[in-house]
Amino acid sequence: MNTGECLGNVVSDERRVSSSGGLQNAQFGIRRDGTLVVGYLSEEEVLDTENPFVQLLSGVVWLIRNGSIYINESQATECDETQETGSFSKFVNVISARTAIGHDRKGQLVLFHADGQTEQRGINLWEMAEFLLKQDVVNAINLDGGGSATFVLNGTLASYPSDHCQDNMWRCPRQVSTVVCVHEPRCQPPDCHGHGTCVDGHCQCTGHFWQGPSCGELDCGPSNCSQHGLCTESEWGFWGGVSCPLGWHGPGCQRPCECEHHCPCDPKTGNCSTSGVKQCLQPSEATLRAGELSFFSRTAWLALTLALAFLLLLSVAANLSLLLSRAERNRRLRGDYAYHPLQEMNGELLAVEKEQPGGAHNPFKD
Repeated sequence: MNTGECLGNVVSDERRVSSSGGLQNAQFGIRRDGTLVVGYLSEEEVLDTENPFVQLLSGVVWLIRNGSIYINESQATECDETQETGSFSKFVNVISARTAIGHDRKGQLVLFHADGQTEQRGINLWEMAEFLLKQDVVNAINLDGGGSATFVLNGTLASYPSDHCQDNMWRCPRQVSTVVCVHEPRCQPPDCHGHGTCVDGHCQCTGHFWQGPSCGELDCGPSNCSQHGLCTESEWGFWGGVSCPLGWHGPGCQRPCECEHHCPCDPKTGNCSTSGVKQCLQPSEATLRAGELSFFSRTAWLALTLALAFLLLLSVAANLSLLLSRAERNRRLRGDYAYHPLQEMNGELLAVEKEQPGGAHNPFKD
């Protein structure tokens, strides 16, 4: 008892810390599936691997079993070497500080602590069992008591220890090797990567860009930083780690800077005086760079469209001219001539006309 080591079976976070060494005492444990176990356990049950114990500790005296006081049966069954008050009967009946652990009918964990000082103030095991029964506890075991009974709440001593400090004036808690600690479920990692709050074992991410079960996934959304930035983890991280390029600021890099002479601004606040850029662009140069892509694109498309339209008109005119020329030439080759009377084409025609008798009139003569 003077070595300070744990007595009985102790399992903490599925790791076995201590073995009972064959001593049989009441035990309380929680298996991996959440099952609460109270009573006497064999070595095989303690070492079960299919549904192992996550937490397990040993006590002295099974106070309540299935809703009934079980103190007398425990005295006949358990080993009294794990207590140093005196005889087993005295340990059970003496008034002192007491602690116990168990569960109620709803399966809720119950912890009990009573201040006291051995043989001077406190309660005995019978009184503790009666009180627990009134609280609807159905299974409970007694833990250590006396000077080892200490209750701490949120890091602050909440009980009145029975041991004196070294100066013999104040009361001080005794150093113990085993404690029962109850806390809210922890998150992994406990700080949620610095981007969330742990609530009942789950990380609740802060902001609009950190996601995932541990708030460790940076997601700037489907807008892809509004096409004005790269989603990365930055030192300020206020806008979800969006690193804005020069000339843009604000959530998602959606706001253009409005500084004089087209100077860049602070990517977080848009402040023009803290941009850190000592030389700004000239207005004409800044305007050219800002609209360079769109300006040249529009001009190029317009020039190309006009050139193509002009070439198309030239092609149409040339083809019409060629078509008309070919049509005229084909008409002449086919002999499609109009009739025109001939007058005095040569001297022979005139002589014939004169020789005709009676001065016959030529219908074709004008």
